[in-house]
Amino acid sequence: MIALGIDPGTRVSGFVIFKKEHRQVHVLDFGIINLPAHRELTDRVGDFFTFFKGKIEQFGVTDIALETPFLGKSALNYLKLGYLRGAVYILTSHYKLSLHEYSPRQVKQAVTGYGGADKEQVARMILKLFPGLAMPKKFDLTDAFGVGMCCVWASAQPIFHK
Repeated sequence: MIALGIDPGTRVSGFVIFKKEHRQVHVLDFGIINLPAHRELTDRVGDFFTFFKGKIEQFGVTDIALETPFLGKSALNYLKLGYLRGAVYILTSHYKLSLHEYSPRQVKQAVTGYGGADKEQVARMILKLFPGLAMPKKFDLTDAFGVGMCCVWASAQPIFHK
């Protein structure tokens, strides 16, 4: 299994790629993609699609993990997030990948043991598991790690390697 965990955002998206072989899990790649606000939304969605298309092809991704969306402060932001999720669905269909979706509560429960944890608690736990990471200013990267970890943990508790 090669799983791509994505925390989509119209300005910043976090991602991680895990390779799971038996009970061993390795981090192949991780980072953020910046989608500048001054660019048109259609261009940002296109950049998002192209970036993840490249990652899927480069690493031979077999599975994608996303958090289920929730309506936060703005219905407009929720709608814009839907465009990015649609791009992920198209990539999933085109490359015949498995798509795994987890609620925010499931991700928090899996990572911290508490479904009501806040983003900083999730980030701290991920930093304990992956000591090479630094505490982010925004949580897009650690959110991607969390949802990706849910995907690789789905079958059996793995052993992680940097």
